[in-house]
Amino acid sequence: MHQRIASAIAEAEARTSGEIFCVMASEVSSYRDISLAWAAAAALIVPLILIPLGMDPSWVPGMSDAWQAAHLAFSDVAIAQTLSAYALIQAAIFVIVFLVTSIPGVRRRVTPRSLRQDRVRRAAMQQFLAHGLHVTEARTGVLLFACLADHQVEVIADVGIHSRVEADAWVSPVQVLARGLKDGDPAGGFEAAIALCGDLLATHFPPAALDRNEIENKLIVM
Repeated sequence: MHQRIASAIAEAEARTSGEIFCVMASEVSSYRDISLAWAAAAALIVPLILIPLGMDPSWVPGMSDAWQAAHLAFSDVAIAQTLSAYALIQAAIFVIVFLVTSIPGVRRRVTPRSLRQDRVRRAAMQQFLAHGLHVTEARTGVLLFACLADHQVEVIADVGIHSRVEADAWVSPVQVLARGLKDGDPAGGFEAAIALCGDLLATHFPPAALDRNEIENKLIVM
């Protein structure tokens, strides 16, 4: 796959002075904070819903006896048992919800799409800067970034390109890369997206007289 993508980049860059770089990440975040948020919310809300249904210590094994002492102090014991049962139920709900929402498929569904998009975009920007795509001579670097866990694709173009190419022009590269990933053919998806990016760059940024390869032609897998 690496060689196929490197060759696709070299072929596309032969027609332009732009630079294309590819990154594929298995995930950009554990989203543990989202699981914690769902678990905390469930632990706070669900026990409150159970109270009108008659929640009492007998719901927790070993928390109450069948015998009740006929003594004034029993009311204090009952209150303590009820509070302890409430705390144990909260803890159990917290752990269960946290574990369930930590399952990748469930986690992706309970995490707001806008949040996932934001984290993928930030990760893509970090890779754009880390690999020097923002310091090319004519500011014509383009990053193709794909996150497998979040099913998200980002294309980041440097200011030299962004000022001359409409944002809508990048929709096609994003779509073909996403389709390739969905079909289980990431190499084919990247190759098709690279070719489309090469077409866009060739239109606005033809090869310079002394054009040189400023960024290595490669795919980074994270």
